Order: sequence, then C-alpha cells, then structure tokens
Amino acid sequence: MLTRRDSLRLLAGTVMGAAALPARSAIAADTPPPWTVTGSGSLPPFDDLMRSFMESRSIPYASLAVVRQGKLMLARGYNSTSGPVLAQPTSLFRLASVSKPVTATAIMKLVQDGRLSLSATVAPMLGLSTAADSRLGNVTVRHLLQHLGGWDRSVSGFDPMYREDSTISSALQVPLPVTQANIMDYVSTRTLDFDPGLRYAYSNYGYMLLGKVIETVTGLPYATYVRQNVLSPVKITRMAQGRTAQSLRRSTEVPYYSPYSDTTVMDNSGAQVPLPYGTFNLENMAAHGAWLSSAVDMAKFTTIFDAPGLLTSSTIGQMFAPPDGVPWSGSYYGMGWSVRPIGSALNTWHDGAYPGTSTLMVRRYDGLSWIVLFNRWDDALGQNYTADIDYPLHVAADHVTSWPNTDLFPSYGL
Repeated sequence: MLTRRDSLRLLAGTVMGAAALPARSAIAADTPPPWTVTGSGSLPPFDDLMRSFMESRSIPYASLAVVRQGKLMLARGYNSTSGPVLAQPTSLFRLASVSKPVTATAIMKLVQDGRLSLSATVAPMLGLSTAADSRLGNVTVRHLLQHLGGWDRSVSGFDPMYREDSTISSALQVPLPVTQANIMDYVSTRTLDFDPGLRYAYSNYGYMLLGKVIETVTGLPYATYVRQNVLSPVKITRMAQGRTAQSLRRSTEVPYYSPYSDTTVMDNSGAQVPLPYGTFNLENMAAHGAWLSSAVDMAKFTTIFDAPGLLTSSTIGQMFAPPDGVPWSGSYYGMGWSVRPIGSALNTWHDGAYPGTSTLMVRRYDGLSWIVLFNRWDDALGQNYTADIDYPLHVAADHVTSWPNTDLFPSYGL
C-alpha cells in the first residue's frame, strides 16, 4: 500500500526520487475509452492535446479555459470516462496551490486600500510566540507573499500542512483533526531554517499565515473577505472553499481519483480512506490550497492582472516585481505568482497538486492565458502533471491559426 508519507513526499519534502508504484489503467488497452467534450469554442489544437494527454494517463475529468486579450476563447469540460458525472466548463475542481494567487490578491487589495503594510511583522499580529527563535519576530507580510519567511521543508524535512497526524497531534497531545491554531503553536516551537528575507523557499505554511492575517485585519472569515472584495467585483460567484470529506463534495464538483488509500487525519479512528478524501486536511489549507473553482472562473481571475481595475497598475507591478536582495536566474517568485521576464513583457504562472488534483494557470507575455484543471495527479510519482502539460499547451497555442472574435465570458455570467 502507498503510505501517506510517500504519496505526499514532494509536497512535504520528506522523500527524494520516485517510488516504485504500480501503474494503473482503468480501461483495458484494447478498449478505447469513452470521450465526451462539453462547453464552447473551437480551437482544435487544444482539444486534440487534451484528448491525447488524458487518455494516455487515464485522467477521468478535466477542464480548460483559454483567454486572448481579455476575451474568453475556449471553455471546455473533457471526459474520458462514462461516469458518474460529466465535467463542464463550470464544474468545480480543487485548485490546490493555484489558490495562492487568490490569497496574494486579497492581501494586496488590503495593502492598496491602506489597511495593511507589506512591512508589517506577522508574529505580533497573530500572537505567535518567538521564544524558540527570535527571528520569527522579523517575518513580514512581504516575506510570506514571496516565500522568504524562513521555513524550508527541504531543510527541516517536513511541511507542517501535511503532518497533522504523526507529528503535530502527537507533539501537542491533541486529538485529530488538528486546527490551524494547533499548527501555528507547533511550528512556533521550532527554529526557522534560515534568516527571513535571505532566500526563497516555497512555504504552504506561510500562505496559511496570510489567511490568518486577512482574518485579523478585516474581522471576517478568510473566504468571506475574498469573495466580497476580490471575486464578486469581477463577477466570480461560483468559487468556494473545498471540504475534505467525500460525502461533502459539492453538487457541481468533480470527484477526485487515486487508486490508493491511507489512514485518515480527520479523526483518531485509524480508518483507511482514499488519498484525496482525508489523508490531508483541506479545511486547514484555506488560503494556500483549498479553493474550488471552474476553469472559466479562474480564466476571469487572470484578467484582473491585464489592466487596472480591481487592482491599480502600481499594485499589479508590485506583485510581479522580483524580490529585493534575493538572487534569481531566469525566473522568480513575485507575490503569489511565478514570473519569467520575456523581453520587456512577462510570463506569469502558478501550478498546484495533491492527491486527486493537478492544476496550472498561465498568463503569457503575448496576451494569452489559460487554466487547466485535472481530477488526478501522477500517482506513480506523487506529483503534478504540470511538467508534462505545460510546454504542450504553449505549442497548442502557437498552432492556432485563427482566433475567434467573440467573447464567451458573458455566456458564463462573467
């Protein structure tokens, strides 16, 4: 059986290399799978890519939306299975870490509105103890946004957002499920892995803290503030916070697939559950990995950064600027986005993954954007499909010879 630690090894930084797990195909090799496409638009290079990609990897459900110059060109749901649902362009998928640009946008809206400073220190704001490491008192909102806070899972050997059971619950002697407060209490008893601001190290925990900053500053639940101040102003109304339990899956949400199971972290029963449904606590991941969205809604989200509107040009510029005093080569992490300069323009993107989910959102230098959502990750390697799908999507875009003149956003209430 695949252990929970193996299944999350790349996210938690605990195991290097690929596990020798058996490949699984849900459909016999001599039986072509069913194939159904829903939605609007006609861009054959993208449709052809999605079919070959999904069928070769036995991915049941996916959705793709493509934007050009602020207009929605393609909105698709792709289905390589006969059931139990049919993915639509408006079907909800877990976003995993594609949630981080949403949180960063909410933080920068507070900064833009004068309610929060990027230089504000986080420990006193959230009541975090600095007794174990006084450097924690130097961690700022800017550090958290740019993954400069001082936590490095490759050094410490774990990601606290994926250690609810074996580490945090035992250390604090609290029952499962642990809470965000438990996680903060536990991490604050440990020393940082490097001086804040010194270098980049991706931190889910840092983005969890940003969610708590939003709640502290606004007095609102994290998701409520985001919906009211980031999503609703651009007509995004379908997005919601995901829930861990399979029984709580929303009516328009796709099911998530993995052939493996492990012990639940949601109670102390020791029950075995499918990897996507209880081997990690989605409710604790609100700000760094718990949003549900359709492809078309995240496509609309990308347009926030195309022109001043919800955010000013200055705010957008800050989000895509390189971090001060931190060396980088080729690309860097701005505030909620990975960034690669292309001449005087930028490619910006974010991906996400955990069991049952692979996601990728791209804004290209030439005015093209796309969001692709899958209901499976690479179970054999325990990682996202981003490395496999990223370049082919660019190739597909480059092979479109004629772009439509219409805008499909109004068809989806956007």
